[in-house]
Amino acid sequence: MTIRILLAEDQTMFRGAMAALLALEPGFEVVADVGRGDEAVGACEAFRPDIALLDIEMPGVDGLEAARRIRTAVPGTKVIILTTFGRPGYLHAALAAGAKGFLLKDTPITELAVSIRKVAEGGQAVDPALAVAALSEGASPLTPRETEVLSAARGHGTIADLARDLHLSAGTVRNHLSAAMQKLGARTRAEAVDIAAAKGWL
Repeated sequence: MTIRILLAEDQTMFRGAMAALLALEPGFEVVADVGRGDEAVGACEAFRPDIALLDIEMPGVDGLEAARRIRTAVPGTKVIILTTFGRPGYLHAALAAGAKGFLLKDTPITELAVSIRKVAEGGQAVDPALAVAALSEGASPLTPRETEVLSAARGHGTIADLARDLHLSAGTVRNHLSAAMQKLGARTRAEAVDIAAAKGWL
């Protein structure tokens, strides 16, 4: 049985090398490779691969959003996230998005091949060290609205700007930021953003 693979990765050199290595594996066929998250969804609809290997940080939409869209549009395609960012929060988010695997880019190609076959057969494949870290870290303590406000705060200078863009009152924004800072043990908004981002919660 041939396992048909789609590869979505915005770094052209890495994508080309990965496609070439995967094509050397017995029973693997790389049917498409793309450089954007939104292109990954369309390519899955067009090629119907068994496995979609997605990076997280890509233009268009990120790999987590692409995984959600693929799960809806092409439920027969199983998603494996392949990323540089070994953050527990990303693992939680990937599994919630429907991914069946979460591996780091420094995974040896032989181990990646084993994981692809495992997922294609209906199993799951998660980097062991990251799985342990995710269990010990737990899920994000932030509510969806706190996450939204804190994420938006990365690109805004003032509370007024943030409130306007989120269509909330300044007082509501302050309350959400204050709650997020308290939950994260942060002294400032910037520190709260850094902590949440480092854990993969934004």
